[in-house]
Amino acid sequence: MKRSLQTAPPLSLYVHFPWCVRKCPYCDFNSHEFGETFPEADYINALIRDLDANLDRIKGREVISIFMGGGTPSLFSAEELSRLLSVINAGVVLSKDAEITLEANPGTAEADRFHGYRRAGINRLSIGVQSLDDEKLKALGRIHGAREAEYAVSLARQAGFDNLNIDIMYGLPGQDAAAALKDIAGAVALRPEHLSWYQLTIEPNTVFYKHTPVLPDDEETWNMQQQGRAMLEAHGYSQYEISAWARAGREARHNLNYWEFGDYLGIGAGAHSKLTDAASGDIVRSARHKLPGRYLELAGGREVVTSERMLDEGDRILEFMMNALRLPQGFPAGLFEDRTGLALEAIRDRLDEAVAKDLLDAGNDRIRPTARGAQFLNNLLELFQTGNVEEDRTPFPQDTAV
Repeated sequence: MKRSLQTAPPLSLYVHFPWCVRKCPYCDFNSHEFGETFPEADYINALIRDLDANLDRIKGREVISIFMGGGTPSLFSAEELSRLLSVINAGVVLSKDAEITLEANPGTAEADRFHGYRRAGINRLSIGVQSLDDEKLKALGRIHGAREAEYAVSLARQAGFDNLNIDIMYGLPGQDAAAALKDIAGAVALRPEHLSWYQLTIEPNTVFYKHTPVLPDDEETWNMQQQGRAMLEAHGYSQYEISAWARAGREARHNLNYWEFGDYLGIGAGAHSKLTDAASGDIVRSARHKLPGRYLELAGGREVVTSERMLDEGDRILEFMMNALRLPQGFPAGLFEDRTGLALEAIRDRLDEAVAKDLLDAGNDRIRPTARGAQFLNNLLELFQTGNVEEDRTPFPQDTAV
């Protein structure tokens, strides 16, 4: 049974930018190709209306991070993003050391723009490199080449960014383990503080789903994973989430807040929110209109919200576990109560079963997946599922392709 919480969880702000130059054939995020122009100023105005309409819901709560994802946020000018950030600063209680991330596509990198982003207060860039092999980039539908990716990192450093994430994918069409390791070596040579290294997956409603390319087999993919993990560890990167690697102290605070079942207000076309009322113990998810045109029309009004639901006990258990068990280090036992408002005893039988199956380690007041549990995470999560939980992808834009 839910109960009031001692305090609301940490709060983040997610801002979605729905346009891109070209829709990648593997992408199932809410992104839309634009023609020659897109309504830049009008969209920033809509985001401001959306934020203003929701300030009462987060009144007095400190925002620890801002993540601007997409789509391709780096299509927007530094001036317009600065205008948005100024309004955010004036309207919310922003932590003094807030992490403010912008996703950037190497194909849209410009020196003046990057300098402007840094002056605007953005202190972390996530650059969607994906591969440093021109042939593989072409197969992925990317609009940049390897040299442009390297140049974008150089521009970011020149602009004063000392906290960079680079996205690298593996399991690409026609790729073998040697090619995947070459990509990792190239990425490491760029010396990012953070690497998002993840396998290409074929998602419904994508071009690759309809016309699936030939991908590496399971054995080759396993070789990529094992050899890539060893290479990243040898270069000083630690895995702190399934697809996230960082140098010490450079873990993404925004993403960790998702995985630790924190709160987030999402604004923008298709953005999702998860907000907790500590006094009542209610946790509510909501989503906005996906289509940019409709969002521009309705932002700031109640009609912009297309769905809203209160999480029941089953939702809370599964969603907490779906997130927290992505972390190899797991979570303190007390975090479950703090974030869900449920007693740990509510899942004691399921924890015991997972331990008996060698899927979980629940010792020393910390719960974490075993090596077997990490390998068979879906099987582990099935133990905590009591019903159908609505899929919610957009809250997890964590350093993914733009």
